Amino acid sequence: MKRSMMALALILSVALTLETKAQSLGSDYRTALGVKFYPGGITVKHFIKDNAALEGIAYFWNHGFRFTGLYEFHGDINGAPGLKWYVGPGAHMGFYNKDWNRNDHYYEDGDFSFGLDGVLGLDYKIKGAPLNLSLDVQPYLELANGTYMDAWGGFAIRFTF
Repeated sequence: MKRSMMALALILSVALTLETKAQSLGSDYRTALGVKFYPGGITVKHFIKDNAALEGIAYFWNHGFRFTGLYEFHGDINGAPGLKWYVGPGAHMGFYNKDWNRNDHYYEDGDFSFGLDGVLGLDYKIKGAPLNLSLDVQPYLELANGTYMDAWGGFAIRFTF
């Protein structure tokens, strides 16, 4: 019985690995995990439909932490396999970790950050490699501790599976 269970586990592992590898080497992907620069963050993107994805970004920068959630609509760019445009709404929340002044708003250690976000960008899945690259701009409206508008965005590199 023990050998049968081990054999079944091995067969399932190999089958899942082959399916994941086949999917990640094409020009499309289902899920990707990686890093985003400006500011530094960890990003995960998961397609819930062929043309829609959810993206979560955990940002860490010298003034605090912020989590951003985005709903992205994706569209193909004709003549460019693996390249898509995307746009969508979202929101963020986080905390500041030291005193600083931003857009004439003074934030203290532990102040809460909350606001609405948008995103506009390009997403490229490298065919033949389990890699995804994206470049975007994320305008946002800060609502907690004073209202102001600003923009983040940047370059992301992700491992697809």
